[in-house]
Amino acid sequence: MVSSLVFHNNSELLEGPIFDSTNNHLYFVSIFDFLVYSYNTTTKELLSIKLDSPTSCIYLLEDNTILVASKNGFYEIDFNTLTKKIIFQIDIDESVRYNDGIKDPYGRILIGTMGYPEVVENKGEVFSYYKGQYKTIIKNTTISNGLAFSIDQNELYFIDTPTKKVAKYRYDKNTGNVNFDSFIIEFKGNGSPDGMCIDNEGMLWIAEWGGSCVSQWNPNNGLKLQEIKLPCTNVTSCCIDHIGNLYVTTAKSDDENDFYGGGLYYLELNKN
Repeated sequence: MVSSLVFHNNSELLEGPIFDSTNNHLYFVSIFDFLVYSYNTTTKELLSIKLDSPTSCIYLLEDNTILVASKNGFYEIDFNTLTKKIIFQIDIDESVRYNDGIKDPYGRILIGTMGYPEVVENKGEVFSYYKGQYKTIIKNTTISNGLAFSIDQNELYFIDTPTKKVAKYRYDKNTGNVNFDSFIIEFKGNGSPDGMCIDNEGMLWIAEWGGSCVSQWNPNNGLKLQEIKLPCTNVTSCCIDHIGNLYVTTAKSDDENDFYGGGLYYLELNKN
């Protein structure tokens, strides 16, 4: 396994990586810089667009166009023309911001919230938005984080970071409703689960805030399969690229010797 630092700009909090396998582009955000990045993994060109409030989550649309959640609303960004326009907003409380999200098989936008500027217990929730309508599907969350669908898309995995657990919900693809099933993974050490993705074998990769690593888990039995260390404390999220390798975002910590937090890393799991 080879680890490399792809990007470092002294960001406080990089998050939300998502890979476009059609164009070999990686997108990610710097939440408190209000920045959205597009990284062409072939040419190594890096572009950015600044919004007017904390950014958090990216959804792929088409042809270098993405949807981005920011506190002040959801923006469509076209990196071909470096233009942006607001598309919609959900009626969220002024004291929360958006965090992690995912698109479901039918195109629904799932997005979680958390207290902002202060984290407040049970202040957050997870919304489902589709064609101008939205509803709450998970209530009373604190730091709504990783969301991932099972391979058959009948189950939704979800992380509320302070619980140090991964929850499994049964997902109704026709209605977009969820029903809690069980907690399938529990973290015991220093790390708390943050962002998450699923690989082609149905295994979960979870970024560990405070744990200096990403770890791979089997959601069927709750067992940890492996962990990969990074040279910083707070690991925020991860995504799989077109050949099965990992892009990983990180954040700054309070440790004055944590020079590499806030960087984007590439972990070569498969040497192709």
